[in-house]
Amino acid sequence: MQNKSQFSTMNNRIGVKTVKRLSVLLIVLFMFGSGAMAQFRLHGMYLQWGYNTEWYTNSTLHFKGAVNGVPHDFKAYNAKGVDQNDLDAILKKPLQISIPQYNYRVGFYLNKEKTKAIELNFDHTKYIVKDNQRLRIKGTIGDKAFDQDTTVGHDGLFRFEHTNGANFYHINYVQFWPMNRTNRKAGYFVPMIKLGAGFMIPKTDVMISGKRLDNKFHLAGYMASVEGGAKYYIFRKFFVEATAKTGWANYTNALTVDGGKASHSFGYFELIGTIGYDINW
Repeated sequence: MQNKSQFSTMNNRIGVKTVKRLSVLLIVLFMFGSGAMAQFRLHGMYLQWGYNTEWYTNSTLHFKGAVNGVPHDFKAYNAKGVDQNDLDAILKKPLQISIPQYNYRVGFYLNKEKTKAIELNFDHTKYIVKDNQRLRIKGTIGDKAFDQDTTVGHDGLFRFEHTNGANFYHINYVQFWPMNRTNRKAGYFVPMIKLGAGFMIPKTDVMISGKRLDNKFHLAGYMASVEGGAKYYIFRKFFVEATAKTGWANYTNALTVDGGKASHSFGYFELIGTIGYDINW
């Protein structure tokens, strides 16, 4: 009972810290956006849809909770994470557009020249701790302490993945540099850079000590990113866009089994391709 009480207190503290950080972040973004809106009248918007692939840095995962009444508190060091882009589904199942790792954006131009924008950005990504790794595990399960190399995966101590989405939600500030300012009909490039911050709402599928749970969607952390690339106008309003993105994601309280939690953070590199359409007014 004491362990359970201590664990609940720890969860509450994590939750409070996360809410405070997100509140500060959203207040800053709102103030920035409000200032931008006050200075610039909106001059149109754009919509985008596309797909992505990711690479992740290694990370340390911290698991804490209890499975079937047996408490655990351990860390897995230097775990390798991979994505699952399913890009072959674009050709094999073209009507099921949400099978691959996808992206959508809704942007609002802030000036007449369309060189500045505020963008709402969602990246549906997947993160999987690679099976059959041998990782250094330190901590306790029940009353046993250990510090040893251990296999993880389907037949190991744990399996961990955000496979119905690591799910990155951003608000981006976007700066464009149109390369054709006089003839805007078609056939020109627009380089860009994007700075963003936001949060993650993953759906974590996890197994610990043989017990599995495919969790619910849950606000689990915060992130920041920078993105660069260019779009090319095929027609006057239709364009294709290719960008590269890098950032840092900190999952402070991902859900596990029997009310347990996991935390980890990683850097990532993402390649994104989208199609888009301008709506002018």
